[in-house]
Amino acid sequence: MALEEKINADIKSAMLAKDAAKLEALRAVKSAILLLKTSSEGLNDDTEMKALLKMVKQRKETAELYVSQNRKDLADVELSQAAVIEAYLPQQMSEADVKAEVANIISSLGATSPADMGKVMGVASKQLAGKADGKLISTIVKELLSK
Repeated sequence: MALEEKINADIKSAMLAKDAAKLEALRAVKSAILLLKTSSEGLNDDTEMKALLKMVKQRKETAELYVSQNRKDLADVELSQAAVIEAYLPQQMSEADVKAEVANIISSLGATSPADMGKVMGVASKQLAGKADGKLISTIVKELLSK
């Protein structure tokens, strides 16, 4: 089942269940899909995944901002929406798996110093796209190259 069909079916079930928080998140996903359909990039699995990752990242960053401003009520809403959207993403890799994958990339490229970070990040970002957070990848690359 395509993502758009799955989202539409889940919107209907959320409406029937009167689950307002889930419904709001699903409508945001549907909106993003509709925007992708009319964009120059077009709608495909890769653009769908990028859009979902971006939405999750935005919500988590907004939640952090709300927490720093002592607005836990608003942060909870953002985090619940992020959790709903994450359910449509592929399973994320654990930190240990990412570290092992980045170590393999570093050894295959022959990178030895922090000066090689750009080269390693380019390859790692492509290989781990959708499987791991970019911030986590960057942190691990810095850590491994500074040893």
